[in-house]
Amino acid sequence: MIAKLFVTIGIIFYAVVVPVLEINETHVFNPAWEPHARLHEVWQLFTNTAIGVFSLWLVWLKGNLRLSSLLTVFVTGGFLLAYWLRQSYGGSMVLTDGSEKLILGVNLGLFAYVLAILLAAIAVAIDWRKRPELL
Repeated sequence: MIAKLFVTIGIIFYAVVVPVLEINETHVFNPAWEPHARLHEVWQLFTNTAIGVFSLWLVWLKGNLRLSSLLTVFVTGGFLLAYWLRQSYGGSMVLTDGSEKLILGVNLGLFAYVLAILLAAIAVAIDWRKRPELL
């Protein structure tokens, strides 16, 4: 049960929390963003939420914690790659008002997604110890 909860936390981060934080004037309705960029933002939010719903189905109804964890790594890992490469393409986590969402002095997205990957890895390790035949 704890393994399922660990994976679920990561899914909630990318499938629920991020859309809540980004459907506002800093992202989706940001007048400084090109309309094409806003379209890509909404597309990304819908895609990640759909992957999250599928992942929850995998974990809670199909008992496939490993595939769900892998999807969490894909989604959150994609953000981490974009974050680490941000200087190469002019990206930033600083909002147009000059603020940055931080937790414990670390960018909120970086903190949450590293945590999501760690929790997914722990969940897979727990699942593997219980069911090594699924390797």
